[in-house]
Amino acid sequence: MKKLYTLLALCGAVTLALPARAEIVVITSTANQASRMFSEQAAQFFLGQSNQFTPIEQGKDSPIRKEFYQKLSNKSVTQVEAAWAKIEFAGKGTAPKAYPSDAAVKKAVASDPSAIGYINKASVDETVKVLLTLP
Repeated sequence: MKKLYTLLALCGAVTLALPARAEIVVITSTANQASRMFSEQAAQFFLGQSNQFTPIEQGKDSPIRKEFYQKLSNKSVTQVEAAWAKIEFAGKGTAPKAYPSDAAVKKAVASDPSAIGYINKASVDETVKVLLTLP
């Protein structure tokens, strides 16, 4: 019985040590007419392949940023930054403005009907609407 308790305690410790993976949502202003978005569409906006929406970015060192791009496009943050550098060098666009937190991204998106951003699903409130959920 003592071995069972030790094993259960060990399993619990390992589970707690694993990083929590957030459910990430792509959001827009409640004033925006869009009601949903596919992953492929969101990837176009956040990777500079379309200018229909103005993407709002999380801070450079934000853990959600890495997870977002991995889930959305299977790209690393370094690959995304390189893509934006090429776009900027060619004069075809400007990398998204970055904000330091979910609250700051949410505030920026809520105030601009053409903006989209991404935040943790738990941070969603009535000031924005969800277009896409990335599990």
